[in-house]
Amino acid sequence: MRATKRLVSNAVAIAALPLTFGCAPKSAADETPTAIAALQAKTDQAKPRDRCFLYAELVSQMTDLAGKQLRSGEYGEALESLKLVRRYADKTLLGVGDDSRKLKDAEMLMRHTSFRLEDILHQASYDDRRDLEETLKELYKVQTQLMMQVFKK
Repeated sequence: MRATKRLVSNAVAIAALPLTFGCAPKSAADETPTAIAALQAKTDQAKPRDRCFLYAELVSQMTDLAGKQLRSGEYGEALESLKLVRRYADKTLLGVGDDSRKLKDAEMLMRHTSFRLEDILHQASYDDRRDLEETLKELYKVQTQLMMQVFKK
């Protein structure tokens, strides 16, 4: 009887792990232009070895903002946000060095951002897909290069 109780409690605990350690939903404040501007300022002042991860965070937040803008019909603003996503993604690679901190975290964040952008792409209208596909292609390129740097170490 005890073994069955322990087995059931362990199964429940294991089943709850993805809920506990999964990606927590971002608050609305994480996507606001003010939060993004603050992160941009922090990135500009950061040491070069820290910039890779901070740019990956900017890419993630700007992607979320672009998705929110597309859903609300702000197509012009969304296109500008996607341009910034591509620019920050390129800058992510500039911050990669041999002593770059949080390189694996940056790669993982870029992978999750790519997945979110794929979801946005599947929900987007045909007219918006070209810019989304271009941005997604850029994110895949950056993610691959970050992964190569991780395995290089």
